[in-house]
Amino acid sequence: MEKKSGIIGFTGAFRDSVKEIADGSKIVFTGSIAVCTPFIELLSYAIRDKNFDMVYVPVADLKKSKMINMQENIGFSVVDVPADPKGPDVVVVMGGLAMPKFGCSPEDVLKMIKEISVDHKPKIIGVCFMNIFERTGWTKKISYDVLIDTNMETTVS
Repeated sequence: MEKKSGIIGFTGAFRDSVKEIADGSKIVFTGSIAVCTPFIELLSYAIRDKNFDMVYVPVADLKKSKMINMQENIGFSVVDVPADPKGPDVVVVMGGLAMPKFGCSPEDVLKMIKEISVDHKPKIIGVCFMNIFERTGWTKKISYDVLIDTNMETTVS
């Protein structure tokens, strides 16, 4: 277990988790609508130099799959263009899915992974905050190859 801090620690941990994945490979992110999307865009920016084909699947619903592209003067964004999530080298499961109000079941995620895995098992990376996957029992149901858990602390003066 390695500890890192701050936004750079968060994005750097993600970048490290995909460093052995070949440039141009496909990464599929799945997360809750609105809550996870900005984090997916931030993580996409962190790996911008790898030329990955990146897809966002909201709440593990394959019919809603969208492309993630670099937008000039904005950064990486989920765009309203349908995308094909099949055959990923990596699936990133975001912690918002484990939140009852915003997510889906781990079984829905496993079903999605099975449907899009064509000829090989993708690397599964869990990205969450405040230990949500452990607290909700997802770590007992999904075998993550890497689990990135970030804690946040806010001070208001």
